[in-house]
Amino acid sequence: MATEGDASSMDMQTALQEVLKNALMVDGLARGLNEAAKCLDKRQAHLCVLANNCDEPMYVKLIEALCAEHSINMVKVEDNKKLGEWSGLCKIDREGKPRKVVSCSCVVVKDYGKESQALDVLNQYIKSR
Repeated sequence: MATEGDASSMDMQTALQEVLKNALMVDGLARGLNEAAKCLDKRQAHLCVLANNCDEPMYVKLIEALCAEHSINMVKVEDNKKLGEWSGLCKIDREGKPRKVVSCSCVVVKDYGKESQALDVLNQYIKSR
C-alpha cells in the first residue's frame, strides 16, 4: 500500500494496478469489448486501459476511436494477461497467487472508488503525455 512518502517512487504500472483494484471494489470496471464500448459511447468512462498485445486490429481501432471521439484518457499496458489479472478476471489460490487468469484487452474505469495516491500518480502521468 502506498503512503504519502513514497509517492514519487511509485511507477505508473503500480499506480494503475492499485487504481484498478480500487475501482473493482466499488464495481467501477467495465471489462471486455462489449462493456467497454457501451461505457465509452455513453460517456460514463473516466479512463480506458488497452493492452498492446491485442491480436485484433479492428478491436484496437474501435477503442481508440471511441476514446478520441469522447476525449477519454487512454493508457496502454504491455500484456493482456496482466490486465486481466489486475481487473479481477482470475482466481486467487490459498497462497495468494493468481490462477486461471483470463486475458482482457480492454478495461474501462467508470468509478475510481476512493481517492488515493495512486490515482494522483496516474493523473500526473496522463497529463505529462
